[in-house]
Amino acid sequence: MTDRMIIGHLESIELPELGIKQLTVRVDTGAQTSSLHVDNIQRVLVDTKPAVSFDIHPEIHNVEKVVRCTALLHDVRKVKSSNGISEQRYVIKTLAVLGAHQWNIEITLTDRSDMTYLMLLGRQALNEHFYIDAGNAFVASHN
Repeated sequence: MTDRMIIGHLESIELPELGIKQLTVRVDTGAQTSSLHVDNIQRVLVDTKPAVSFDIHPEIHNVEKVVRCTALLHDVRKVKSSNGISEQRYVIKTLAVLGAHQWNIEITLTDRSDMTYLMLLGRQALNEHFYIDAGNAFVASHN
């Protein structure tokens, strides 16, 4: 048995490579890949490598604050959203930090403006790292 951290159905994570601190995420075992709400996605080149540039609103209660990010493009995938509609999404790979745990995760970039949380943490990011206590929130991030 591995030594896994217990996390709640909501946690606060950091995405340091994107300059994001204390982002509340919803842990979603029904979603395969993590997804992040972004605006103004543009394909760009970084040192001749394909990348994407996008805006993040890191504070859910302050939509005026915008952070412009650029990340190397990891993949482009067809993803079926919770409303059953499939769409092509850009995928980036970035460092995530939850409590004392740091690991790389894949994140699809999409418009989640109609959702309560700006980010979902999906199964790929969770497996082999965590057990989920669905009855509690902020178990690991507010110790």
